[in-house]
Amino acid sequence: MSHVPLRTRITALVMIAVGVSVALASIAALVTVRNQILSQTDSTLVNHATQAAQMVRNQEDLAEQVGQRLPYYDLPSYGDTTVVVFNADDQSYRINNSTGPKIPRTAADLAVAANNSGTSFRTITLDNGIRVRTVTVPVAQNPESPNDRKAVLLAQSTHDTQQTLGRLTLVSILVGIAGIAVAGSAGITVGRTGLRPVDRLTEATEYVARTGDLRPIEVQGTDELARLATSFNAMLTALARSQDHQRRLIADAGHELRTPLTSMRTNIDLLAQVFGSGSENGTPGSPQAPGSPRPQISEADRAELIGDVRAQMEELSLLVGDLVELSRDAKPQAAPEPVNLGDIVRQAVDRVRRRAPYLKFDIQVEPWFLEGDPATLERAVTNLLDNAAKWSPEDGTVTVRLTDGLLQVSDEGPGIADADLPHVFERFYRSPEARTMPGSGLGLAIVRQAAENHGGRVAAARAPGGGALLGLWLPGRPTETPNSDGGGSAPPTA
Repeated sequence: MSHVPLRTRITALVMIAVGVSVALASIAALVTVRNQILSQTDSTLVNHATQAAQMVRNQEDLAEQVGQRLPYYDLPSYGDTTVVVFNADDQSYRINNSTGPKIPRTAADLAVAANNSGTSFRTITLDNGIRVRTVTVPVAQNPESPNDRKAVLLAQSTHDTQQTLGRLTLVSILVGIAGIAVAGSAGITVGRTGLRPVDRLTEATEYVARTGDLRPIEVQGTDELARLATSFNAMLTALARSQDHQRRLIADAGHELRTPLTSMRTNIDLLAQVFGSGSENGTPGSPQAPGSPRPQISEADRAELIGDVRAQMEELSLLVGDLVELSRDAKPQAAPEPVNLGDIVRQAVDRVRRRAPYLKFDIQVEPWFLEGDPATLERAVTNLLDNAAKWSPEDGTVTVRLTDGLLQVSDEGPGIADADLPHVFERFYRSPEARTMPGSGLGLAIVRQAAENHGGRVAAARAPGGGALLGLWLPGRPTETPNSDGGGSAPPTA
């Protein structure tokens, strides 16, 4: 069935369901009406037979009073009904107007006459091929005398009943066929209308694959298909956001890489001219023209050039590393593991202290446990501390506080301008004052990404002493084992 189109399966299912329902309803109606017709036929036969038996009793009573023997019974005619009067010995009596076919009696009929009680029904086919319905009732003229035990048998052709049932069966079949036709139309309609949102979703998917256009599709209704379309739109939005992130990252990276690469190329060209190994004929590898003198620079300038190249190489390495870290826009692929944020903060402080021995670090750290990626969290904390160390003056103090999952790092530098506060965690954003400082402009963006990937958030403000105050909040708990009440904390409000 997997290779059969869904629309065909739905149409077939609706047709089968409605067709079976119509067929069952038609059969039930046919059986009910048939039983009612047969019941009415039997009731009519019993009434006529009872009337005939009463007339037989009346005529015998009258003959007994006058002392005569009846030559025949005078009974009314019931259309095509045959009337037979017989006794328990199967001796029949002549009826004045009975011209119908001979009706054989059975043991059940004779038992009615012999017992002078009960009723016998049967349907038989006569020698002439006519089907008849018979009923036998007792006359009950004199139950004490076996010689007087008689019964009346009425036989009526079932031709009219069979015709009625035949017409009813034909009507039921026609109704069933019409029902199946209606079911087919309904199935086709349901298949078309019900799967129309799926068709739109399919067309939208093919359009996205063909053109790369990630605009959301229109959602109609609130049913399951509408939810599917909404989920598809959410996927398109996430994909568009990811593509936009990649485009902006590539554009920003290209812009940021252009300046150090240009500067490095200039310095390397100059060093190549100074230390070129080519012949004076301008062999490959020498940027000098044939016969031109090599530039002369002092040892101090030469050392400064080499130092610039090394610094630019370190800057490029840092920038490339930050780009690789930031390009992981999704949550970490590694399985989360238990992490004590307090231990990570202490390790990061030790690392930054070795790089900036001229600074003091005022640390107050409380344990805070969460599930996360230790490497990502350590990189984020280190970036916060590196930023504080970069802006702190010599002999300055970097204050580090970790309370209830909120890590606050403040410095004694110039602080952050109010206009720059909303942008400090954006990629490649550097304030005018920071453009002369080393760095890629990606460190704080990595902090924000790490926070968001762990369900946290970041904030920036001015420290009470005038420096910068950066905060990182991560959800977790103060104990390694969750408390019975769930533990954890809510995000800080300020």
